[in-house]
Amino acid sequence: MSTSVSFALDAVEMQCLGRALGGQLIAGDLVLLCGPLGAGKTTLTQGIAQGLGVTERVTSPTFVIARVHRSGRVPLIHCDAYRLSSIVEIDDLDLDAAMDEAVTVVEWGEGKVEQLAEHGYLVVNIDRESMSGDSRRVSVDAVDRTWGGW
Repeated sequence: MSTSVSFALDAVEMQCLGRALGGQLIAGDLVLLCGPLGAGKTTLTQGIAQGLGVTERVTSPTFVIARVHRSGRVPLIHCDAYRLSSIVEIDDLDLDAAMDEAVTVVEWGEGKVEQLAEHGYLVVNIDRESMSGDSRRVSVDAVDRTWGGW
């Protein structure tokens, strides 16, 4: 089962959407962020972190592949799977946090990490090329689960 909702958002609204998502996410949740370079995946993750109560600075994990932020109500694992080819490489990461005890957000994870989710996951597609100015078309799809109002 999949449910979907779509928005046209600027960068500030992306963080607000992230905060709203973060406020609903619980330990064990998986969120996949999809979109081209510069679409706003890390901006959305910063909002998710705020919604989780994370106080550390959240930056793109492109060069380190994964970061764990522990200051929120549950840990946030933020991964960038762009350079990874499969789930095996993600499973091999020493994340210093268990995914079932954290919210995991994976940029570029579509087709690589879905099987990590035990109870469904969210896919957030961000498309800025079809919009003018700073707007993005954002769709949030809940796969195999009902998520709050999504």
